[in-house]
Amino acid sequence: MSLSPAEIRRYSRQMVIPEVGRQGQERLKAASVLMVGAGGLGSPAALYLAAAGVGRLGIVEFDSVDLSNLQRQILYSEADVGRPKLAAASRRLAEVNPHLELVPIAERFSKQNALELVADYDVIVDGSDNFATRYLVNDACVLAGGKPDVFGSVLRFEGQVSIFATAEGPCYRCLFPEPPPPGLVPSCAEGGVFGVLPGIIGAFQAHQAIQWILGLGEPLVGRFLVFDGLGSSFREIQLDRNPNCPICSAEPTLRELTDYDDLCTETGTEPPDGAGELPFDVEATQVGGWLGTGRDFLFLDVRTPMEFSIARVEGTTLLPLNELPGRFSELERDRETVVMCHHGIRSAQAVAFLRQQGFTNVRNLAGGIDSWSRAVDSSIPLY
Repeated sequence: MSLSPAEIRRYSRQMVIPEVGRQGQERLKAASVLMVGAGGLGSPAALYLAAAGVGRLGIVEFDSVDLSNLQRQILYSEADVGRPKLAAASRRLAEVNPHLELVPIAERFSKQNALELVADYDVIVDGSDNFATRYLVNDACVLAGGKPDVFGSVLRFEGQVSIFATAEGPCYRCLFPEPPPPGLVPSCAEGGVFGVLPGIIGAFQAHQAIQWILGLGEPLVGRFLVFDGLGSSFREIQLDRNPNCPICSAEPTLRELTDYDDLCTETGTEPPDGAGELPFDVEATQVGGWLGTGRDFLFLDVRTPMEFSIARVEGTTLLPLNELPGRFSELERDRETVVMCHHGIRSAQAVAFLRQQGFTNVRNLAGGIDSWSRAVDSSIPLY
């Protein structure tokens, strides 16, 4: 695919590198990359892929810009808050490189569309922030014949990068055969993420995608790179294919895509068997009404002390989820109790645990303090 004079000038600093040259730049122009997610990782990755001259960039994104995104999602500005991320990202990337063919995909990456989307691109960059999508991207790449899955992950001060699902190396399930139980690993919203960390990891993902397209050096196939943001250090873990991998082994047990929707759900869960007639969830507006009438109940917050210091509902009692198994005896078994966390996931776990211990009058605040701030008291900051 030939380059125009304007493109030659634009990419000249890259083209003078002997390992790239005109042929390499034309290869980039002919290549296609699918970006799954345009958030913290997707922002720097998409910017660098566009600037480097990748010819076609598909972006799967269905969310809108929130003020809390701006600390790390550098594609967006305050003027974009409330707008669809896809519209804001498309405008910004077109400003970065008008030669880019941008394919906006305003859908959730799902079991229904994953194989079709992956099949249409050379490289897949996973910028998602949840386990359900990570497994779906990996599985689609494997089932599509070994499309490279450029994986990235960030939490607090740690980042991870690798290339999975190729014919030459392991897939994500070789390392983690099954997703963790819901709520076991905190999300970025719950655990936090250091603002510059997605920039480091997302740029590294773009580097890996470009390196793969150009066939240069040693991409991270069979190598899992971990960045320690506090120690400012990298360490590398060598990975081998798992001969018993459920999807990429010689005798796979998974032959089609599986959705893990429950891992993405940010509301309560269904009550355990034998939970009784008491509803599992209660809405924020209903509990707000109880407070207004002076109803006597325990309002239990199972978030971390750090989260509690950021935003709290007056009158709540803090008992972090990780301390609950050793301290539940401090609670009154028959007292009416409402349990709250950030989005309703950890509190649902707490309610299920307490009901198993014989607490008969305990319910989960659906949507957590996030729902409370939106529906009851907007003075409580969202985070």
